[in-house]
Amino acid sequence: MSSRIRVVVAKPGLDGHDRGAKVVARALRDAGMEVIYTGLHQTPEQIVETALQEDADAVGLSVLSGAHMTLFAKLLELLESKSASDVVVFGGGIIPEEDIPRLLDLGVAKVFTPGATTHEIVDWVRASLQPAPVEQ
Repeated sequence: MSSRIRVVVAKPGLDGHDRGAKVVARALRDAGMEVIYTGLHQTPEQIVETALQEDADAVGLSVLSGAHMTLFAKLLELLESKSASDVVVFGGGIIPEEDIPRLLDLGVAKVFTPGATTHEIVDWVRASLQPAPVEQ
């Protein structure tokens, strides 16, 4: 028997548009995953703390503010400093195509651009994350 995939969905920075993040969170939940939605205006520090407290398998960031390079880099740096670099980081939002290879080089596992379907996101998360076995 195994536990469900646990995903933190977060809206970092000053961006106040969270409809996409809520749609993704709901799709992941409806697909049987445990989802922790952090709400608006989260700092990378708050997001990492939530991921650690919730024993998350992944963190999904929704970034529309243009600060994606800084926010993803800081989040990945914090995860590594907390010995949690095994947490898979993915994201989406308004991210220029030319920045995607740079984000992948930083350690972001996947970047979804506008037009990605919730089915694509759910399928990718399922394929990329294996639930940890439940201790007995």
